[in-house]
Amino acid sequence: MPPSDRAPIGVVAPRDLPADRLRDFVTTADSAGFGELWVVEDLSYSGGIAQAAAALAWSDGLHVGIGILPAGVRNPAFLAMEIATLAGMFPGRVTIGLGHGVTSWMRQVGAWPASPLTLMRETAEALRALLRGERVTVTGRYVHLDDVTLDQPPSVVPPIIAGVRGPRSLALAGESMDGVMLAEPSTPEFLTRVREQIGAAAGDRFLLPVYNLGFVDDDSARAVDAARAAVAGLRGPDWTRHIDPLPFAREWRELDRAHPGDAEFAAAMPASWVETLALAGTPERVRGRIEELLAAGATSVSIFPHGEDRVAALDSLARVLPG
Repeated sequence: MPPSDRAPIGVVAPRDLPADRLRDFVTTADSAGFGELWVVEDLSYSGGIAQAAAALAWSDGLHVGIGILPAGVRNPAFLAMEIATLAGMFPGRVTIGLGHGVTSWMRQVGAWPASPLTLMRETAEALRALLRGERVTVTGRYVHLDDVTLDQPPSVVPPIIAGVRGPRSLALAGESMDGVMLAEPSTPEFLTRVREQIGAAAGDRFLLPVYNLGFVDDDSARAVDAARAAVAGLRGPDWTRHIDPLPFAREWRELDRAHPGDAEFAAAMPASWVETLALAGTPERVRGRIEELLAAGATSVSIFPHGEDRVAALDSLARVLPG
């Protein structure tokens, strides 16, 4: 939810951005006029809450999202304390993403539950109740709270959104959460399918922020070529749900079988596939693609910068901002 004077276009701080470069990334994004900045929490990289707190302190106009905090490694009472602190210091400027976490990572740290859906539901419901200032007692399968309340609940309760992909998880998010954060690549076709799976329980204020890879250049062909390697990396099972709704899904799988190597697949892809699966092209073309995503139901579009210097890459991406 970017400030009303800014477009619903944001950037994502790459997970491997060195911690000592985060401030430059944040201040550059803020000065450029982006509406949102998302930080990620991937195993072995930087913590989501620490990044968000710093980004909020270092910026004036950015709405900061955390995508995502794995439910399996967070006690909802202590997570509510962290979120309430952020929301109290920076009211109305933070969105919290909650998810299952990557299965292999959660197993690596001994935190993959027998029922991820149950854990997500119990955590989300307890967390939202605590942030609303309620006194919570619950004895669930995973969440156990006995007369817990926050001494200082936030005056502006931040949205709690789900970072999920599966149909059952999306349906749960539609019933129990404030939105769904969609990982890259997000296309209008993927958004349409996701909205169907979320279901009618989601209200008009349901949030659908999306991520996408970004490559902006005055030379459209050069932007597409720069994006090829990143798009070729979208061939694993994690991305099947993103590819299946596309009209070239069958051809994508055939090309994958014919060219199993990344470099060969990247070189063989039609340019139109790259333009579908990444925000790649001239500023005008990328801006038009963003408008298509917003028309398909995205509430904001945030872009991953690429290149050797991801801070410098923000200047190129900022050319897609209106005005």
